[in-house]
Amino acid sequence: MNDSVEEIGGVRVLVCAADGEKLAGEADINDFLSKAWEHEAGLVAIPVTRLGDNFFRLRTRLAGAVAQKFVNYRMRLAVIGDISAWIAGSDALRDFVREANRGQDIWFAADLAELRSRL
Repeated sequence: MNDSVEEIGGVRVLVCAADGEKLAGEADINDFLSKAWEHEAGLVAIPVTRLGDNFFRLRTRLAGAVAQKFVNYRMRLAVIGDISAWIAGSDALRDFVREANRGQDIWFAADLAELRSRL
């Protein structure tokens, strides 16, 4: 399956395929941003299957680096999929997700249907 572009609620969204290169380190962030710019997207929807485990371990600072870079480049990000197991094991991650979902730049959604309803 390939990445695709959808217009959702007036926003051009790069929907990343479930399989493909992972965002496993800071060096990988630019690959996702580049694809978004290539497709003139304003939001990138990345499935949890494309995120390395370090993203969900806040002590690695990867999630913070990803969020900061996306915000700096004015690109919105949605993490799509079930992260309940990660949240159950980390109060800090639960708080991070809750705060992110209150904003407009970084969201965590269970599926694309939830993302569509937010947009």
